[in-house]
Amino acid sequence: MTKDLERLLEKIENRQDELVNLLETLIRHPTPAPPARNTAPAQQYIASMLQDCGCEVDQWDVYPNDPNVVGTLKGSDSQNYQSLIINGHMDVAEVNDHEEWVTGDPFTPLRRNGNVIGRGAADMKGGLAGALFALGLIHESGLRLPGDVIFQSVIGEEVGEAGTLQCCKRGYTADFALVVDTSNLHIQGQGGVITGWITVNSPQTFHDATRREMIHAGGQLFGASAIEKMTKIIQGLQELERHWSVMKNYPGYPPGTNTINPAVIEGGRHAAFIADECRLWITVHYYPNETYESVIQEIETHLQAVAEADPWLKEHPPQFKWGGSSMIEDRGEIFPALKVDPNHSAVHTLRHAHQQVLKEQAVLDVSPSVTDGGWFSEAGIPASIYGPGHIHDAHSVNEKVNIKQLIDYTKVLVTFMYQWTHEKKQ
Repeated sequence: MTKDLERLLEKIENRQDELVNLLETLIRHPTPAPPARNTAPAQQYIASMLQDCGCEVDQWDVYPNDPNVVGTLKGSDSQNYQSLIINGHMDVAEVNDHEEWVTGDPFTPLRRNGNVIGRGAADMKGGLAGALFALGLIHESGLRLPGDVIFQSVIGEEVGEAGTLQCCKRGYTADFALVVDTSNLHIQGQGGVITGWITVNSPQTFHDATRREMIHAGGQLFGASAIEKMTKIIQGLQELERHWSVMKNYPGYPPGTNTINPAVIEGGRHAAFIADECRLWITVHYYPNETYESVIQEIETHLQAVAEADPWLKEHPPQFKWGGSSMIEDRGEIFPALKVDPNHSAVHTLRHAHQQVLKEQAVLDVSPSVTDGGWFSEAGIPASIYGPGHIHDAHSVNEKVNIKQLIDYTKVLVTFMYQWTHEKKQ
């Protein structure tokens, strides 16, 4: 370990209260999504800090009052040394009025039993705070890293609005991307998620008094309740889900992690009608070695076979609408999978930094949740997840992050940033 790096680690240890204060400041900015459209003040604070760190700052609205912020710390020899994206989201999980927080207010942080409590502490303002603190220390120390560091504070991750995708579309790229989201200091990939709407629709409406003619012998009325027919679609999805649990697996995941959740159902007009339309909103989790396109094809093929076996559904097959760019704007989302290459040189460097700082082997596994990290994979940028906080605390009442783990994470991150940007491009 170089003297410069040793001095950085000493500063993190000696100034840990400043690090915690930074996290508390971020928590005090209420940025829940939904409702979203509320991150501008917090993002402006990040932008100001990035400018103070010597970064070139790019800020633009993804949605009104929800801007992305990107700060680029140019390296002294960018062409020849490795570059790094550090990525985190500013939005946090929603809060309901009935939740009982020990703080009284989820956006008033509290230190208790070695933790910081507040909405976003684990998911994921802890990760943002540690990364921003590390970048500030590097600049303050007068160090000029050879490779570029691109700091991305994005919006919309909690509601599928993929601020990270907008960064990729804007042309930001690097040799490696680190998503500093909740991982309990594990180096993680992830499966993917896609939502979809399945609609069963009758082209004709019927009075509820005609039901006898549809369901009893001799009625001869070729009609059906779209709600009742949707139950066959749901049964078909359950059959496919069980088939997946038997036939598919992926290292690090418990069997059956790939699920099809019937999350929301809507249908019917009122009690005087036979339901002429029913809509089912599903959430599909799939493994890192799959794509959402292939999973969509499997589901549609299976449900088309279900429809073929039913006289009415055969003539009125289900319709599909997949994905979306926002759970708020169009009630849909996509989170691509992220497969981490354990042999990638950046992963080796990160594992070494973890072991060097914490004196323990780093765990390389898969997240049970999803992050924006899959968008880097889609863009051809190698990436992994690595951040403080436990998934059990994310989204929870009295969400918390352990202060010691936050400090450890910041030490590992500054070590990784320093070592990776000092590696020559291959």
